[in-house]
Amino acid sequence: MPTSTPSDFFTDHHDLLQRAAEATMRRDFWSPFPESPSTSVYGSQAPELGEAAFRAHIGKPFDLVGHPGDGLVDVGEVSPYGLGLGVSYPKVSVEQALVATKAGAPAWRAADPDIRAGVAAEILVRLNAASFEIAHAVHHTTGQPFVMAFQAGGPHAQERGLEAVAHAWTEQKRHPVSARWAKPQRKGGETVIESRFTPVGRGTALLVACNTFPTWNGYPGLFASLVTGNPVVVKPHPRAVLPLAITVRIAREVLAETGFDPNVVVLAAEAPGGRSAAEFAVDPRVRIVDFTGSTRFGDWLEANARQASVYTEKSGLNTVVIDSTDNYQGLLRNLAFSLSLYSGQMCTTPQNILVPRAGFQSEDGVKSADQFASDLAAALDKLLADPARAAGTLGALTGPETVERLGIAAELGINVRPSAEIAHPDYEDAVLHTPLIARLEAGDRGTYTHEWFGPVSFVIGVDDTGHALDIFRETVGAHGALTAAVHSTSQDVLAETERAALSVGVQLSENLTGAVFVNQTAAFADFHGSAANPAAGATLTDPAFVTGRFDILQSRRPATALGDSRD
Repeated sequence: MPTSTPSDFFTDHHDLLQRAAEATMRRDFWSPFPESPSTSVYGSQAPELGEAAFRAHIGKPFDLVGHPGDGLVDVGEVSPYGLGLGVSYPKVSVEQALVATKAGAPAWRAADPDIRAGVAAEILVRLNAASFEIAHAVHHTTGQPFVMAFQAGGPHAQERGLEAVAHAWTEQKRHPVSARWAKPQRKGGETVIESRFTPVGRGTALLVACNTFPTWNGYPGLFASLVTGNPVVVKPHPRAVLPLAITVRIAREVLAETGFDPNVVVLAAEAPGGRSAAEFAVDPRVRIVDFTGSTRFGDWLEANARQASVYTEKSGLNTVVIDSTDNYQGLLRNLAFSLSLYSGQMCTTPQNILVPRAGFQSEDGVKSADQFASDLAAALDKLLADPARAAGTLGALTGPETVERLGIAAELGINVRPSAEIAHPDYEDAVLHTPLIARLEAGDRGTYTHEWFGPVSFVIGVDDTGHALDIFRETVGAHGALTAAVHSTSQDVLAETERAALSVGVQLSENLTGAVFVNQTAAFADFHGSAANPAAGATLTDPAFVTGRFDILQSRRPATALGDSRD
């Protein structure tokens, strides 16, 4: 039996939803979920209880009450820090998952957008209360350093989810619920039609999540689909199931408490090598697909899931153009941290750094491309000199393929700074590697025109800034990028770089030398990704991210003297 009414949650969270909606319009700083893993914020017992909740999952079946499926599947999750998780999850077939979501869909679809937004807000508030449990799950499935796992996997992900809720809520309410159409007639009187407008979800949504940021990249699609009236099948990456299993558990608990079928949200875990994502994606019952991962599968989804609205985030060539600077050391420190954060395993990490080979002007004089590469290597050495600080910045590599990629990259160009394996002070089995910096030339196109995921970046010598912008336009235009950056003291160069970024559809950062980094974005303020270039099929989060998930349907009838009997 329901323990809360759906309207209770909308009433409880109305102010939160209203403030979130305002923030999407203002794009200023607003952070409803504190990012600090501090006991003064979350309570004195929160860290201990969160870790205990995480450890209670190890080696046990993950309980999802009433979940469809037969038996359990062990996906083989192993922490990049060496801890075997041994968690098993409900084993559900494509057919079982889609039958379950279809059964749960009608009541959820029929609910008012206010109701759905209130339920979604309650789920997010409860996820925030579970931030320490989720942080340990993210830490031990992705390899993110713990503080980053807490922030990006917890509050920052929750805020991205709330941002999607706000867009979905406001876009559905943009149209009136009802309207009276009265057309005057030539002989007097009026023809009057009474209309009702109802936002209706498109159908079951499929969320195909990634290994590195399962919640941060997953929550926008999950909550955008839910609030627009669609049930969701959550398909985690086999290496990072636990963070999304916890999410699904909480969502199902809230749905059940309010009398909705918990199978509005279903978990579809599978062992490595499974192909259920492709099977789900082309099923006619799946009408929405959210995907984060490789370009190869993202392109396949866009080409083959023709019955669905498809939202993708793929790979690209994140590029930095260096023209000049009046804060050389700040530039080096900022870029060194950007390259080191989570060992370059962020979709936003810079890869191609375009530098005039003869040099660029700084407050310390002209810096050649070779000198800059050497100074960047030194900045990395300084940043990562202390093992504890290095571990807290780098985290652990997610899988052996990244180590193999580093080995291949070591044979490219001139290694100004070879990658080195370092020991983690707390986890002896963790695999940590520092960033590799290779010195290339503009002619080395066969190397820098594809993504080298992980701690690999290139300092690429170019003729001048104009040449750099030509390469930027050509490579990003052809292959896409999630981020771009420029350093210049010239307003003309900044303006030209902005025009170039607009022409190839990429978000641009200018002259970052302080505590804001090109590979970090904040919900309600910064857009992430862009459907305007090949690296993504959506922007997190804008109105276009939600409007393809529902339709506004009209019912109309002639008005009578008795009025509209539907009122």
